[in-house]
Amino acid sequence: MNKALDTVLAYHQRTKHHFRRYAAGPDGLDWANQPDPFRTFAGSPALELPLLAEGPQPRYADLYTPGRIAPQALSLHTLAALLELSFGLSAWKEFKGSRWALRCNPSSGNLHPTEAYVVIEHCPGVANGVHHYVSRDHVLEHRCEFAAPAHSTESLLPPGAFLIGLTSIHWREAWKYGERAYRYCQHDAGHAIAAVRYAAAALGWQAHLLGAWGDAEIGALLGTDRAQDFNDVEREHSDLILQVTTQPNSNNDEPAPNALIRATHEGHWRGQANRLSRDHKYEWAIIDEAAAACTKPHTQETIWQPPALPEPIASPCQQSATEIIKQRRSAQEFDGVTSITAAAFYRMLDLTLPRPGTAPWDAIAWPPRIHLLLFVHRVEGLEPGLYVFLRNDTIEATARTEFSPKFEWLDVAGCPAHFKLYRLISTDTRDAARAVSCHQDIAADGAFSLGMLAEYQSSLEQWPWIYRQLFWEAGILGQMLYLEAEAAGVRGTGIGCYFDDAAHDVLGMKGQVLQSMYHFTAGGALTDTRLQTLPGYAHLRNIRLERDQ
Repeated sequence: MNKALDTVLAYHQRTKHHFRRYAAGPDGLDWANQPDPFRTFAGSPALELPLLAEGPQPRYADLYTPGRIAPQALSLHTLAALLELSFGLSAWKEFKGSRWALRCNPSSGNLHPTEAYVVIEHCPGVANGVHHYVSRDHVLEHRCEFAAPAHSTESLLPPGAFLIGLTSIHWREAWKYGERAYRYCQHDAGHAIAAVRYAAAALGWQAHLLGAWGDAEIGALLGTDRAQDFNDVEREHSDLILQVTTQPNSNNDEPAPNALIRATHEGHWRGQANRLSRDHKYEWAIIDEAAAACTKPHTQETIWQPPALPEPIASPCQQSATEIIKQRRSAQEFDGVTSITAAAFYRMLDLTLPRPGTAPWDAIAWPPRIHLLLFVHRVEGLEPGLYVFLRNDTIEATARTEFSPKFEWLDVAGCPAHFKLYRLISTDTRDAARAVSCHQDIAADGAFSLGMLAEYQSSLEQWPWIYRQLFWEAGILGQMLYLEAEAAGVRGTGIGCYFDDAAHDVLGMKGQVLQSMYHFTAGGALTDTRLQTLPGYAHLRNIRLERDQ
């Protein structure tokens, strides 16, 4: 076993929560040094982006039907719409003089370690080069102007395509969560992948991960490897590059990293990154060790084709995609009473299955590695109990061997024929769901709760950096479930705090074949009436209107 893999396995084991101890974290929150949630680059020219206009919007349900939404042309307005719907502010909240922003992309603890960059050319109104997105002000900071090509007709990107680069600032999560923060940063990268893919779908576009790119190539393109621009401030770690394509059936035309990196290396860079905290009371060396062990080189990507499946179960939701995306919230408390229909529950499960050309799963090119352990509390037509939903056909034999021999593995009457959904045991699972979710009532009070189990051992035996992808996939699942909960008239929330091995004990698991990556729950949410909620960009509209007058 190589050293990098040893380090990753040790990190995962060390950062598990247990009944008798939690993973190492700060003794208390150092509020005086809470990280600034917004990175900016002083000295980079800022381009104000137009805000979404009022008017007809595509239906949320249409996001899952390829070709249903006509593709819009790439322009300043459509680029701005994609950024607003993926990383923009959805609301501000106020309570007793404190004010904080919510964004369209979910984040562990609302700490938002993910930074977004745009690499673009030939877009009217937007300068060619690398831009950093600042969600607070809905602006693009022009970090790098591409060097002029040798021939004026040369293009660095395919026609109608641009790139979204994502990085993580580990400190933002470590400030609160300590050693476990690296996990949460990867969750949030997965949330962001799905957020971009859904925003692209709302414009009739596609988005997919450029899986061959290595971390060093991403850092060189985005400028996050430029030490002189990050003088004595928190650094950013390369996550991934997405290609957004505005023209149908153009996903196979991908840019070469070398040409783009040459254009930025020889280009003109501007801007100095801001410092997020005056002081770091704690440092977590194990996060840097895990990040180094998970470094991805340039690789050859293997494209996986999903099997043919029936069309997704129809949704009764009539709201627009913009409404659902912007109203998404993380529930803080559930009523413990609300149930959901079997149809809504089955649709949520159905949308976890990849289909060709269908958001969000066409954004990644590997087969499902995450499966769902379901604590069903109040789903009409289903007996309360423990269920398992397998997202590919290859894991069932292994799961039956790994799980307790006492389980029933009963088919669920009335569920879609293409589902691998089994009832393991019929029982009240509320106490178990609460217990494994760090004793949080919210896991017991929802209509259902679930744990995401990754094909851990077989995945990491390929490459240690696949550890990141397991969390990304879990994050994509989380964002999909968030939106579907909203569409079903309830609310969801991700649960990053859970007792890893206790969840495995529920299944009677024998080894490391499967490991927990994320928990999620959905149900009828209670509203905290003490909080005042304000629209995300109302302040910008007013400021711009007053200035323009």
